[in-house]
This record gives sequence, structure tokens and C-alpha cells, in this order.
Amino acid sequence: QVQLVESGGGLVQAGGSLRLSCVASGLRFSSYAMGWFRQAPGKAREFVAAINLRGDNKNYADSAKGRFTIARDNLGNTAYLEMKSLNVEDTAVYYCAANDEWGPSSSYYEEYDYWGQGTQVTVSS
Repeated sequence: QVQLVESGGGLVQAGGSLRLSCVASGLRFSSYAMGWFRQAPGKAREFVAAINLRGDNKNYADSAKGRFTIARDNLGNTAYLEMKSLNVEDTAVYYCAANDEWGPSSSYYEEYDYWGQGTQVTVSS
């Protein structure tokens, strides 16, 4: 049974930082690209960042470029999302997801095979 478990969310002031983690089990982690998505209340789920199998190719949403960093540890079966300079618009539930392919569609949530339950990030002004 595949499980993706996110952690690291919480309440932070604007300008602050958080690091999200996603621990995977039940799959061959190194065979999956990993992505982070988020969903704010009343809004559609949106792409944040993705990383390929080896971790040497990354893709970011424009809103994340320069502030967020995606990384992975294949030995530890963990993906990370380092977030800096957070603002209130970053408030959302953040989800990690696994995709058995890497390519131009890495930003499309429909392409992902497995999802975590999400972790809440709340940024206060």
C-alpha cells in the first residue's frame, strides 16, 4: 500500500519560512518524480514544484521561483519543500504527489499517481 505522509506545516508570520517533508512508503521512491501542489479554500489545486527521479531537474510555478526549493532524498524516501519569504497568499493545504513519469506534464496534477493527505500552511500578516 502506497503512502505519502506530509509534515512540517503550521502557522507562520509573513516573511517567515517553513520546510515541508513528504515520506513515502510502499513504492520504489527513486522511480517516481515528486511534486508539491497546494489548494487554498475556494480555489483549484495548483502546482508548486516538481523534481525528477534523480533530483537534478526541477520545475517551479512562477509564484514559487526564487522563494521555494524542492529537494529529495532517495535513500530516505523523502521529498522536501523549503519555503522562504512566505506571504499570506501562500496559505493553503500543501500536498505531495508521486508520478511515475517525468516530463513537461510535471505541473499537471492529473499526471500524478499517488497523493498525500496534505499539511496546512497558514501565513499571518
